[in-house]
Amino acid sequence: MIVSPFPLEPTAAQAQAAIREEFAFFGDWSERYQYLIDLGRKLPDLPDEWKTEEHRLLGCQSMVWIVVEGDADKLVFHAISDSAIVSGLIYLALRVYSGRSATEIVATQADYIADIGLAKHLSPTRSNGLAALLAFVRDQAQRRL
Repeated sequence: MIVSPFPLEPTAAQAQAAIREEFAFFGDWSERYQYLIDLGRKLPDLPDEWKTEEHRLLGCQSMVWIVVEGDADKLVFHAISDSAIVSGLIYLALRVYSGRSATEIVATQADYIADIGLAKHLSPTRSNGLAALLAFVRDQAQRRL
């Protein structure tokens, strides 16, 4: 079993506010990309038995594996990618959504993406992958409601 580092903040809204504050600290996008890479390195690795087709997130150009545990009261997501920047994007998404109730997940829009300017600075393939990740998280929450 993997111990999830999330949630870091008590609510999804507070997690998004913390992400906005952290990214506001950096002057340019090269620094923000480096920060994303550093965040991705903080994700716990997944056991090899989870890195299977069954746990692959479709819609990502990079290899992304995601496993969900829990019920409507608390959903915990474990995920990792073979791409450093994508792992950073996963870290941000899990920071907002992992360890939360299905109700909170479904009610929370991923405003941090636009707020920190991420939407403008991702390639179309990374944007599609991030959209697939967020759709997966919301779908898993919706299924448990």
